Amino acid sequence: MQATVYQADPSDSATQRQTMVDCQIRTFDVTDQRLIARLLAVPRERFVPDAVRALAYSDVVLEMVEAGSRARARSLLAPMVLARLIQGGRVVASDRVLDVAPGGGYSTTILAGLGSSVVALEDTSALRQEMESRLSSVGLGRIQVIERSLDQGVAEAGPFDVILVNGAVEVGLERLLAQLADGGRLVAILRDPVDASGLAAKAMAWEKRNGEIGMRYLFDASAPVLAAFRRPPAFRF
Repeated sequence: MQATVYQADPSDSATQRQTMVDCQIRTFDVTDQRLIARLLAVPRERFVPDAVRALAYSDVVLEMVEAGSRARARSLLAPMVLARLIQGGRVVASDRVLDVAPGGGYSTTILAGLGSSVVALEDTSALRQEMESRLSSVGLGRIQVIERSLDQGVAEAGPFDVILVNGAVEVGLERLLAQLADGGRLVAILRDPVDASGLAAKAMAWEKRNGEIGMRYLFDASAPVLAAFRRPPAFRF
């Protein structure tokens, strides 16, 4: 399916968001009205680099590194994929949320209006500083930004009711899953590491019940694999 490239007019942000919700979000089985309200309220264009701002509301993955930046490459998931992932996390107002690899902080801002508090985790000072700068334009509120390896999580701030991973994973979720509260949910895109095309990926939800982790399928999706969750290359003779 060919992606829709919507050239955003920065002077009409509210209309852009309404079009995104009507044409991408609602048509992809996103029915959570609190989430839809957040997507309509948060100006997505404030969280992307200038070079791709005109594409802020397109249904494509956007590269999140500013030209000349020392930050590690990060991507903003397509709106319908991000929305459906968040919906899969079933965030309620009392939830403590961990947002992993949020780049500019768009997903963090969405989540801050759904749960009670959000910890945003990035793995370099450049990415942390970039996110803090963008978050300051909308108000930090109940958001804490932490710099650490993504697969380490933030155990001292947990346990978490919801963990969102903004990208694809192959391995390495063990420490994050250990930081879930009982009844907690982790949502991410799980990629088949033996598929060379990179297309064999599914959005999944992991849930902890009585200390046991179960998982369920949400929908088919694709996204760049986050380096911290990439399977090491196998040794070949």
